[in-house]
Amino acid sequence: PTPCVFPVASRSSYSHFFKMRISVVTAAAFLVSQSEAFAPAALGVKRTSTFLLSSLAPNGVSATKTETTVAAAPKVAQRWRKSTKQLVTLGPASSSLEMIEKLFLAGADVFRLNFSHGSQEQKKELLDMIRSIEEKYSHPIAILGDLQGPKLRVGEFSNENGEVLETGQMFRFDLDEAKGDNKRVMLPHPEIIQASKPGHVLMVDDGKVKMTVVEAGNGYLDCHVDVGGKISNRKGVNTPDSILEISPLTPKDRSDLEYMLKIGVDWVALSFVQRPQDIEEIHKLIDMWTPEGEFKPAVMAKIEKPSCFFDDNLEKIVELCNGIMVARGDLGVECPPEDVPILQKNIIDECRSQGKPVVVATQMLESMIESPTPTRAEASDVATAIYDGADAIMLSAESAAGKFPEESVAMQQRIINRVESDSHYRTFLDSNAPGPENTPTDAIIVAARQISKTINAKAIACFSLRGTTVLRASKKRPNVPILALCPFKETARQLVLSWGVYPDLPKAGSYGYDVSEDDMFDYDAPVVEKGTDDLDIVLRNTCRAALRKGLVSDPDDLIVVTAGLPFGTPGAANVIRVLPAAGPACWDGECRVD
Repeated sequence: PTPCVFPVASRSSYSHFFKMRISVVTAAAFLVSQSEAFAPAALGVKRTSTFLLSSLAPNGVSATKTETTVAAAPKVAQRWRKSTKQLVTLGPASSSLEMIEKLFLAGADVFRLNFSHGSQEQKKELLDMIRSIEEKYSHPIAILGDLQGPKLRVGEFSNENGEVLETGQMFRFDLDEAKGDNKRVMLPHPEIIQASKPGHVLMVDDGKVKMTVVEAGNGYLDCHVDVGGKISNRKGVNTPDSILEISPLTPKDRSDLEYMLKIGVDWVALSFVQRPQDIEEIHKLIDMWTPEGEFKPAVMAKIEKPSCFFDDNLEKIVELCNGIMVARGDLGVECPPEDVPILQKNIIDECRSQGKPVVVATQMLESMIESPTPTRAEASDVATAIYDGADAIMLSAESAAGKFPEESVAMQQRIINRVESDSHYRTFLDSNAPGPENTPTDAIIVAARQISKTINAKAIACFSLRGTTVLRASKKRPNVPILALCPFKETARQLVLSWGVYPDLPKAGSYGYDVSEDDMFDYDAPVVEKGTDDLDIVLRNTCRAALRKGLVSDPDDLIVVTAGLPFGTPGAANVIRVLPAAGPACWDGECRVD
């Protein structure tokens, strides 16, 4: 049949005809997922929309009327307007399904399961709750499992209340199992004694007591007490000047890691990273314990030891892992406080240059453990991490054990929205933007960023098999959201952490829809569609996904699309196209229907 063109009398009639902003070549039922479209509970009122779709010219209209129920897209648009993501720790204050859902709706993108506390079974219960919320809202949610790492502690004292050490006195650490006094105590870590040299500093109880090694002998360290204070049973020891010959993975960590792989976390955070070899060690275990063909979790290195900054260690650690956490708690103990903000910026810059997501963590809104509002200094600290260009900011005790977990998440999002609306933010991002690599993918991404800015597009859409192209797009920090379309839920979940990225999860493996309407959004069972190179199908899918996310609000809204042909080629990006929200068959108010 001869293609016909729908005449459009005015923008208002055009908008009415495409009431939900979707191409006329698609069926109305494609707009609805099995579960509710994403909308906060307070905004979850459903409405019935009528679509008038016709394949004939208006003079010979043969229209069909279809009714369907959807959430109002414009009401949820604000949820996707932030670029910096929020990582929220779960704990006693946030262990119920109701609270986890509230935290998600308040802005949480990633949930952290801290394996330092609680049982493995408790973590599985939390994971199942998160997955149920993910299914309810048809939006990928990432789960990060955080390994405890080695805990270096002193032995026990004869006095149950501990001992008070005076500034200027001498104190010995040794391997003698006898209980300690104000002159000595056991240090049950021979690797510390072996690695310490005269002049090295030891910190006890999070730096409350500071000592300098004067003599290192066979099985003992004689230390000068630089900063006195109370020292008691099993207090932690930090060794800022020494690289210890120990694995970052204790037997407990290995058991927890194996359990994480079993239940399916998306990210694994490795504590006590001292050198690049530590990242290689955990990768080997993941490779060994992951069945062939199964997805592997991404690895996040927690930077909390000064040795990470020796020589080119930081550069190599970032290169070997999938993401970085600036763990400012231990980092602030082992490094001078005035150095921590500089180190934070250096870490963020290195991650941006390599295109790896970076999270700033620890004591961001500490006072909100007890108070419903943060201090001004805390708000400024959060804002600084955002201005620095971090991909995500994290809450620890604020959401895990505080009195105001929901308010803490909401406050972070308020700060994010305020900073990202400031003109200085874009200036800072652009001034530190890494240059492009000499690859076709980078060329396409740079072009897409420039095109989106020139035409005032609403989003950049990237089709990606394993997330490579999407990460390249995030690295460039474009002015608009990045809509990631992935065939695998595991990839979509891992991408949630990256700056500006909002993944969608179509059912068909090559991004097209070749399944029944009822089964289209079966989130946990995507149907892989082999050998499809139908660009028109995947472009229609882009429009549907942008609508579900609330990224478009008008049929003429423009989306810049990047893809790689043939589909399914990891890292390939060789196609760029500008697409109106109404669909690939529409342009400038006219839609062709064959």
